[in-house]
Amino acid sequence: MRPARPHLLAAAVAAVLTLAACGGGASTAAPASQAPAPTDTTLVLYNAQHEEVGQAWADAFTAKTGITVDVRNGSDFDLANQIVAEGAASPADVFITENSPAMSLVSGKGLFSPVDAATTAQVPAQYSSSKGDWVGIAARSTVFVYNPTTLPDDQLPKSIMDLAKPEWKDKYGVSPSGADFQAIVSAVYLLKGDAEGAAWLQGVKDNARIYRGNSTIMKAANSGEVPGGVIYHYYWYGDQADGGANSSATKLEFFGNQDPGAFLSVSGGGVLASSKHAAQAQQFLAFMTGVEGQQILSDGTAMEYSIGSGVAPNPKLKPLADLQAPTVDPNALNGPQIVAEMQRVGLL
Repeated sequence: MRPARPHLLAAAVAAVLTLAACGGGASTAAPASQAPAPTDTTLVLYNAQHEEVGQAWADAFTAKTGITVDVRNGSDFDLANQIVAEGAASPADVFITENSPAMSLVSGKGLFSPVDAATTAQVPAQYSSSKGDWVGIAARSTVFVYNPTTLPDDQLPKSIMDLAKPEWKDKYGVSPSGADFQAIVSAVYLLKGDAEGAAWLQGVKDNARIYRGNSTIMKAANSGEVPGGVIYHYYWYGDQADGGANSSATKLEFFGNQDPGAFLSVSGGGVLASSKHAAQAQQFLAFMTGVEGQQILSDGTAMEYSIGSGVAPNPKLKPLADLQAPTVDPNALNGPQIVAEMQRVGLL
């Protein structure tokens, strides 16, 4: 999970306050004379999304409804495992993530409430749990970042599966300790089957250079330390928006063609079955996936894809329709299995 950056948080909050100007709709923050009356309800949000994104959603929801949101930040699996350990005693009302395997873990334990039908209808079915117990709130595309001075365009991998071949030894980086790459591996296993997935993972172990964090991979490719690497798209777009200091010498390859390397990872949101404020928690989930919440994401600087309520993603991104992502049930991605597999081959 990427730590919050103060200028991104300020920009996200500014996007909330200027929603009418940016998104063409009514502002989510009412004038002081029309501000909603405070309520006695405080929702607890376990936030594994970018801190600035979760906080921007919480602030806008409070401004709109008067319902306070206590944001508690952490990583995907740290918070998912915490919810499982807490069980019915969890103080969390809502859980949101960066990647869906953590949602699948909580879903598999039966710890989510069904999502209100009106909220489910705001998000295309392919971006939500097939069980109806959580919905997509954002998405990020798998990409191959590369330095064309060390890896010419005509030598790029045709598929992410190529990276297991011997000729890719030491030519790319991965960050196996992060939930991002673990989600990508989960998609490879789901799409190709356990046997082919395991063979590919062994090849990645043999070939890849290991880094900690997608930003570190991008910086290494930018400096020429490594020719390329597997990351999510928003690291590159975010750096480009900040001036490109860590990405100016690199380009992105989108695999497309329904390749596992075109995997679109869904960030999920769900209401805990143990929530003591179920109605307000469902209201918050509806807000995040609704026009106002998705416009905050699109107008902000996180550079993730908005996927709900027909709100177009940030125009600087490659269009969602052009990604040619494979069809994946996001609730079928098995995080614990993949962690075990990565430990087996020595990537963790």
